[in-house]
Amino acid sequence: MLSGAALSLGDLGQDLVAVPLSAFPQKLDDSRFTVEARFYQKIENKRIKCKLCPRECTVGDRERGYCGVRENRGGTYYTLVHSRLCAAHVDPIEKKPFFHYLPGTMAFSLATAGCNVNCKFCQNWDISQVRPEQVPANYAPPRSVADLARQYHCPTIAYTYSEPVVFSEYLMDAADAGHEAGIRSVVVSNGYMQADALKAAYGKMDAVKIDLKAFSESYYRDVVVGELKPVLNALVTLRKMGKWTEIVYLVVPTLNDSDAEFRGLVRWIKTNLGVDVPVHFAQFHPEYLLKNLPITPVPTLERAKAIADAEGLHYVYIGNVPGHPAENTYCPKCRRMLVERVGLTARQMLIRKNACPFCQQPIPGVWHA
Repeated sequence: MLSGAALSLGDLGQDLVAVPLSAFPQKLDDSRFTVEARFYQKIENKRIKCKLCPRECTVGDRERGYCGVRENRGGTYYTLVHSRLCAAHVDPIEKKPFFHYLPGTMAFSLATAGCNVNCKFCQNWDISQVRPEQVPANYAPPRSVADLARQYHCPTIAYTYSEPVVFSEYLMDAADAGHEAGIRSVVVSNGYMQADALKAAYGKMDAVKIDLKAFSESYYRDVVVGELKPVLNALVTLRKMGKWTEIVYLVVPTLNDSDAEFRGLVRWIKTNLGVDVPVHFAQFHPEYLLKNLPITPVPTLERAKAIADAEGLHYVYIGNVPGHPAENTYCPKCRRMLVERVGLTARQMLIRKNACPFCQQPIPGVWHA
């Protein structure tokens, strides 16, 4: 099971529930999805400059930005995907993956169309690389999202699958509705976002997972169609905000799997974020525009983990390899196993009062609701 893939009904097992379409009131009027954007600047001749992501698209009247989900109408910029849900599932929080945030719980997971990059390996390209009109959707206002999360016994709403940066307004409003109902919010994001927008939108999140796709600008330019530096800045900003953050690094054979890149990555994390941020080295599967490469060999993932361990990171995981011992959480002091996982299931959780029960070493994370 891939960690970030949106699932069709046929893919769902007993632990993964697709929310039925009838759960949402059907609205065919596109105006219900159109809300003025919060992060932009008006400039001359009815043009606008988007201030959401580092692209800073300058958009003329009746045109859209790179993401395809924001449109200039007469000099006012609008998001076209507020409450425009194209995917909703009930997933284990481990599927995001969050390993240090409420393990063993379920997350009401949702997405709209759109993305602000174009990763050649995207698992969810059929919703991320399309315009809103090109994918079936349902009207799901923020309060109904919170109600559904509670109905499905989810303590958390997860914004995921496509790229939540591009539906920031919806995310912020749904998080507010969730918090009013006692439901928390987490986001799974590429982190390619301007600082002010990140502080405003992800400031409402209870935890953040960032896909750090490589540690080279060339990879970001050629494979992601983005930039590395703004993502690193976002991670530092989240650190300063005190936001619980985990990092996933998808290891793609021949493209971002050298010892030098692994070592550079983990040294940067150690210096700028500290040794306690969880890092997940995830196995690549051929998807979308990268079907010519093989699945990441497990020894490559183990090599990445060994380098990170040797550099002193405390919580280094291997992802998308069900049953691997590196799915478990171990105490960095006494090395006893504290959380046992198999695939997306947390079988055993021994952490008590945010500490190892054997040696009392504090274990960072959010372990209990």
